[in-house]
Amino acid sequence: MQPAVNSHVKSTETSRSDPASRDRLSIDPAVLTGRTSLRLPPKLPFAAWQRVGRQLYLISDSSAWWLGDWLVFGEENFPDRYRHVVAETGLSYGTLRNYAWVARRFEVSRRHDKLSFQHHYEVAALSETEQDLWLTMAAGQRWSKTRLRAELRATRAYDVEQSTVSTVHFRVTTTQQRQELWQKAADLSGRDLLEWISLELDESAQSVIGASEPASSG
Repeated sequence: MQPAVNSHVKSTETSRSDPASRDRLSIDPAVLTGRTSLRLPPKLPFAAWQRVGRQLYLISDSSAWWLGDWLVFGEENFPDRYRHVVAETGLSYGTLRNYAWVARRFEVSRRHDKLSFQHHYEVAALSETEQDLWLTMAAGQRWSKTRLRAELRATRAYDVEQSTVSTVHFRVTTTQQRQELWQKAADLSGRDLLEWISLELDESAQSVIGASEPASSG
């Protein structure tokens, strides 16, 4: 059975004649994409193979933005129905919540197309001025998301050292299973457990406060 014609070919041809669509992402027309496969021509040159890899990375990274914007649209336009549809994506609630949160924190005009979604996630909790500053530095110096995270941590550590900090201690009673679940989530995000808990609390607080504030009329 022959695979279906690559649906990306049409978008590629359209982008050549439509200036408004030139930034659309597509796969090399020589490559056939399927639901569970990627078929490459047997004699595909190295340069073309390398180019396809970059295209796949961009599509994969962009999908986080796409899902985030899709979720925000659903929340705003179909508040009584979107949750059921969201559940059908098969993605975890926490993952989708992060996508939507970052999408809300960055208007399209402030998103850096030379940086990954994860770069934006690293600075999403900051003010807009700080976000723009860090992302501009990351883009200009070609920092990886790991390097950006390290620079942010170093700056926070310096700020704590240079200021008087009021420490508040919390005691959390939980189960072993829940603690292991939290630790796994922290490990996957590349953070230690306490930092992950703090960031999750910040995100939840901002989400609750944002949802309770009246929408602006303008």
